[in-house]
Amino acid sequence: MLRYANASCWQDTFRENRPRPSRLDPYKPYLDRRFAAGCTNVTQLHGELLADRAPATYQMVRAHIATLRVAPPNAPPPPTVRQVTGWLTRHPAALSDEERADLKNVLVHCPELDAAAGHVRDFREILTNHLGATLPAWIDAVDASQLPGLTNFALHMLRDLNAVTAGLTLEWSSGSIGGAVHRIKKIKRQLYGRAGFELLRKMILLQ
Repeated sequence: MLRYANASCWQDTFRENRPRPSRLDPYKPYLDRRFAAGCTNVTQLHGELLADRAPATYQMVRAHIATLRVAPPNAPPPPTVRQVTGWLTRHPAALSDEERADLKNVLVHCPELDAAAGHVRDFREILTNHLGATLPAWIDAVDASQLPGLTNFALHMLRDLNAVTAGLTLEWSSGSIGGAVHRIKKIKRQLYGRAGFELLRKMILLQ
């Protein structure tokens, strides 16, 4: 309370929060340089300090490295899963220069995702160019990569491989019929409890 009584102005009532000195202070520049060089493993960095007889604990090193991991305030947010998925599944020509650069940066930092991107590109070629005969080889390649989500998708097609191969080879498709069925179901749900079959029939024929 004496601090408030002796204060000449309101600014004097605030206590200045200065960081306490730490045994790690002389070694922080070294840790900063190692972190900037790409070494972010706390155990390895702590071991290097111990080899130099530094009086630093593992907790001290971990706390300092945690402050270095914090992204700067003006740094752009990382891409979302939805964005990366869209970049992978869309045709490369449909991506902007910025999107291609962002996708390249993501793939460089994740070898598993880079491998998945290659399989996605190969499957897009099979789908768009009707290369169904190459589907078994693609499934074997995906199975060998052991990428959980993509491998499960590929192996699931083995249950009805002939039908899937035909769908990826022949020019005929039931897509338009499926679309019409879904449209009818949507109209039916919108009219449920408010109209009968005659109105549903008219709406379908008029559209």
